[in-house]
Amino acid sequence: MCLLDEVLAWGPDRISCRTASHRNAGNPLRAHGRLGIACGVEYAAQAMAVHGALLAVLSDPDGRAPDAGYLAGVRGVKPHVGSLDGVPGDLICDAVRLAGDSDAALYEFALSSDGRPLLTGRAAVILDAGGRIRP
Repeated sequence: MCLLDEVLAWGPDRISCRTASHRNAGNPLRAHGRLGIACGVEYAAQAMAVHGALLAVLSDPDGRAPDAGYLAGVRGVKPHVGSLDGVPGDLICDAVRLAGDSDAALYEFALSSDGRPLLTGRAAVILDAGGRIRP
């Protein structure tokens, strides 16, 4: 499932993505016709995954992205609205890499629309878990 429409900008320590998928009635995260604010964590996780993949491709001599990544945990998540389905504008997801290496990272994220904050928090991610974590 890909919820993001485009990468607006990115650099070694940050990424900004845009999407309109929250307005889609067929959004796979909708339940009972609603898209709860907690689903914003998935939008942020996808932005962090794209950022990790872009960094990995640049650092890998063969230009390969990681096989798998995992959201290890979230902290300090603060919702500013009750749901995403009523947000009329596009969602902007900004993630800033606070610390990390090629295996794991700590990000701060913010989901907003038309300059209005919707959801903020921090997330720990395992960037290249393929072969290290077994289900």
